[in-house]
Order: sequence, then structure tokens, then C-alpha cells
Amino acid sequence: MTIEELLAFAGRHSLLAMGLAGLTGALIYTEVARLFRGYKALRPAELTGLINRDNALVVDLSPSGDFEKGHIAGSRSVQLSQFDPESKLLASAKALPVVVTCRSGQASADAAKRLKKAGFEHVYWLDGGVQAWQQADLPLVKGRA
Repeated sequence: MTIEELLAFAGRHSLLAMGLAGLTGALIYTEVARLFRGYKALRPAELTGLINRDNALVVDLSPSGDFEKGHIAGSRSVQLSQFDPESKLLASAKALPVVVTCRSGQASADAAKRLKKAGFEHVYWLDGGVQAWQQADLPLVKGRA
């Protein structure tokens, strides 16, 4: 397809061309924002490596009932309403890798942003949360930590 053919198509189908331009702009914006957000998304296998290699602190923001039904071994339960980057648990880990997770990964992404703003150096969040961990057939521990 030549440039002339592409321009002719865009002229005949202006709504499609504007839609394509809008989607392209949104994708570029999302990817650039991801590069500069300061924290990294992890897949379950990457989290396993980080825990084993760097002794990462895993903070689970799931409700206590969900946490007791199943959580990542070694993770610490912190209620979302009580999440504070300056808490005793977190303040002592500013230089360590800190990974936040929750059931689906939504609340933990916001928490990761808060940790980065508070000066934490190595901040991660489990993309997809504990559900992604389960889907990867990785084990969960039941009960309280």
C-alpha cells in the first residue's frame, strides 16, 4: 500500500482514520506513561525470582478474610484502609524491594504509586494480583501470616 492509497482511504473513511489516530495516540501515551511511573509490574514468575533472589517484602492488601483463604507465602497482610508508606512495617524497608499485591491487582497499583512518591527505591506490583498467581498454578498459604 502506498502513501497515496492510504491518504485516499483516509479521505473516503474519515471516521475510521480519526478513530485509528485516536487509538494510536492513546497507546503511545499509555506506553510512555508506563515508562515514567517509577514502579514496575511483575508477572508471578518474576515475583518468585525477586522473593528468592532479593528477599522482597510482599505486602498483600486483600481483605483479611480473603488473605486467610489464600496468600503468597511470606506476604504480610495490610488492610487497604490502613496502608501507610510511613508505617513501621514499610518504613524499615525503603531500600529493599517492596511488592504490593491484592486480589486483582487494581488496588495494589495505586499503593505502588504511593510508595514511589514516599521515596521507596524498588517498588513493584503483582500484575493481576493473587488471581494471576493462582492462574500460574503457584501455591497459596492459608491462614494468618
